[in-house]
Amino acid sequence: MAFLTQEIAMDLGTANTVIFQNDQIVLDEPSIVAIDNNTGKAIALGQKAKLMQERENPGIKTVRPMKDGVIADFNAAEMMIRGFIKQVNSKRRSLFTPNIKMVVGIPSGSTEVEIRAVRDSSEHAGGREVYLIYEPMASALGIGLDVEAPKGNMVVDIGGGTTEIAVISLGGIVCQDSIKVAGDVFTNDIQMYLRQQHNIKVGAITAERIKIAIGAVIPDLDEEPDPYQVTGPNLMTAHPVHASISYQEIAHCLDKSVGRIETGILHVLEQTPPELYSDIVENGIFLAGGGSLLRGLAKRLTEKVSIPFHVAEDPLRAVARGTCLALKNTENYTFLMR
Repeated sequence: MAFLTQEIAMDLGTANTVIFQNDQIVLDEPSIVAIDNNTGKAIALGQKAKLMQERENPGIKTVRPMKDGVIADFNAAEMMIRGFIKQVNSKRRSLFTPNIKMVVGIPSGSTEVEIRAVRDSSEHAGGREVYLIYEPMASALGIGLDVEAPKGNMVVDIGGGTTEIAVISLGGIVCQDSIKVAGDVFTNDIQMYLRQQHNIKVGAITAERIKIAIGAVIPDLDEEPDPYQVTGPNLMTAHPVHASISYQEIAHCLDKSVGRIETGILHVLEQTPPELYSDIVENGIFLAGGGSLLRGLAKRLTEKVSIPFHVAEDPLRAVARGTCLALKNTENYTFLMR
């Protein structure tokens, strides 16, 4: 009855949800849902809902069900997961509703209640067999590290809601830290900086565009991006203001938040057993997640910690690729939770 079982690997992220099926990405959409305030039903998901964000009328609200890597709005999360699975299934023709076997990534610092919320949402959305995997473990698998070897590997996954820092050996997490400084905090930092220094009010969408276009963490890059032109209302007069933002300004405004990630990395290294520590010094530390794409991050962290940092190939999808690999081997991987 294998044809009646559908296997799905899902990275349920704060910013984006990625679904793998048969080793292929079948869905990569923003984790956002637009809801009709009168009926309470979802009217748009993913990219379509993101276009409505910060542009709603009173009849519509856009909700990001995930906050800090965990489910903040249970109903919206269930609607979103169900809707995304439906989108994936619309591409396949079947007379029967398939049994869905899922592997879902969760932050390593999740509480029992938060883990239960992800499991319940996945089951309500049609998952018959639901396995959970900690995101740093999934990142390590997705990067291509041998997580079951008697060797220390360190992963720093900077996502949308949390930064996951973990040392992995023998198929388990030896020591870890999950800090709530990540992509959303960087976006917020940019908004605050523009308010204070340029007197311009910008939305989260514009701040995110600035972060992607010229986001940097060191003031001297080898390849310098062009300044970003911002237009927005003056906070005092509401007249339109045009400003040219350089990457050095972004590096300055993100400095404190990146400093907190550095502290988290050093904190985990302090707890690492000496034998694993020497493995990490030899192999380096691996960066994954969207936040690792900030210009100059690997260089800054290498100088701070004195251990080489490597940015993973396609870091945005490292967790999703890892959940996909875990899905193929659910019987053998002891670190999967049911």
